[in-house]
Amino acid sequence: MSQTLLPFKYEISESTQALTPRAGLLLYLDMMTALELTKSIRKYLRVTIDNDQGWLDEQMIPALILLQLSGGDCVEDIDKLESDRALTTIMSKTEAYTLSRRERRVLAKRFRKGRERVLPSISAIRRYLEEFHAAEEEAKREPGKAFIPAPNEHLRGLLRINAGIIAKVQSWRPRPVATLDMDATLAEVHKASALYCYKHFKAYQPLNVWWAEHEMTLHSEFRDGNVPAGYEQLRVLIAALNQLPNGVQKVYMRSDSAGYEWSLLRYCAEGKHPRFGKIEFAVSCDVNEEFKKAVRIVPEGEWYTLYRQEHGQSIDTGQQWCEVCFVPNKGSTKKRGPEYRFLAIREPMRQLELPGVEKRQGELPFQTIELGEEGQRYKLFGVVTNRDIPGEELIWWHRERCGRSEQAHDVMKNELAGGTLPSRLFGANAAWWGIMILAFNIHAALKQLALGESWARRRMKAIRFAVINIAGRLVTSGRYLRLKLSGEISSLQLLLDARHRMWELVHGPSG
Repeated sequence: MSQTLLPFKYEISESTQALTPRAGLLLYLDMMTALELTKSIRKYLRVTIDNDQGWLDEQMIPALILLQLSGGDCVEDIDKLESDRALTTIMSKTEAYTLSRRERRVLAKRFRKGRERVLPSISAIRRYLEEFHAAEEEAKREPGKAFIPAPNEHLRGLLRINAGIIAKVQSWRPRPVATLDMDATLAEVHKASALYCYKHFKAYQPLNVWWAEHEMTLHSEFRDGNVPAGYEQLRVLIAALNQLPNGVQKVYMRSDSAGYEWSLLRYCAEGKHPRFGKIEFAVSCDVNEEFKKAVRIVPEGEWYTLYRQEHGQSIDTGQQWCEVCFVPNKGSTKKRGPEYRFLAIREPMRQLELPGVEKRQGELPFQTIELGEEGQRYKLFGVVTNRDIPGEELIWWHRERCGRSEQAHDVMKNELAGGTLPSRLFGANAAWWGIMILAFNIHAALKQLALGESWARRRMKAIRFAVINIAGRLVTSGRYLRLKLSGEISSLQLLLDARHRMWELVHGPSG
């Protein structure tokens, strides 16, 4: 009987040789080994330390990282990886390779009925994630109030593991400057336990600190959807600063208007951090009526055209900027406090309003102002800074935040599994998000340090298509496993070059 309209059929192969459509996924096992992930997990994570049976932390965390990197977006997808016989055979072999005889015997005793799987089961993963939930913190919630549960020991362990990954990458590729972009992102969910965000849908709203020079997430705090993005940003910044590895000498900070909080700005400007001192920043400021009054008195001759550079040419953006003499009440609490610069950016509104239709400010996603004798209407934006660089340079430096860090949020939620949170429990979802951050940074390390410069800016979906999803056939030959690729020689060379670079990261350049 014909299966369909076209002349081919699907059948189950009876061959004993294992096949995998994910040969490139094994590169991440190499990178996790180079990053000493297992060592870090054993040092900082103790979820299973008191249990004498079942899966260990160093088995669970890599499995969930590989699940997300391979494209799985829910716990149930672990069974798809488990059914990949070539992948699980190699993982089993590499697990045994890294253990001593004594450790292998101890591990075998943890599975009293015998170990039937290489990767944890769905139920085991769910039980594991629930260990990250702090029930005692949930009792502290008050209806209608923003609340951030204190992370338990296990969630703090994930943060330390991430800091270890960052430190290892910094040791291989030192960066003396850390430009930190602080930004929150909304992960929409449909769970009964989730809370409504400011956009009127249920969500969680993690606050992330992005290290621009390494293109990695330095720190992330998981939050409920009703927690404002600017809530306790100073505490999060200090936590991120304390995780910066050795070799960093200078720190900059950028943020949208959520960072326009005077305790945060004063902390940076007054140099209160014991290690880094003064932190230069640029933050979008509130465009309120007082700011608009200061803008209205700026002479027309002090507005400058904002240009962007393209292929060596200056292109008019249609926007103008100026320095604004503005001292907000909240910022002037000290007579000898730090000095701040305020810049305004205006853009003419080119879409004419329909006759008889009045646009109220509350209906627009941006602030507006009318300037000049003819009452030209402009979009209006503001920036506050303590940097002493030309205004146009400052504006473009601040806008760099909107590129890579916001693109990273899209990868986290849509190309990894940060947008499909698995549980009704806050702590379990926080753990899932934290493991996603580990996967994100391991992926960033692989791109930048192993795949080479041409792959550093490729999106996750491009890496999956060209690197991860390569077909391979597993051949056992004595003590060795050989994965024979199906495809062009360029695919083989790409994987070999990446493995060679990772070897050099660990052992130094070969002679």
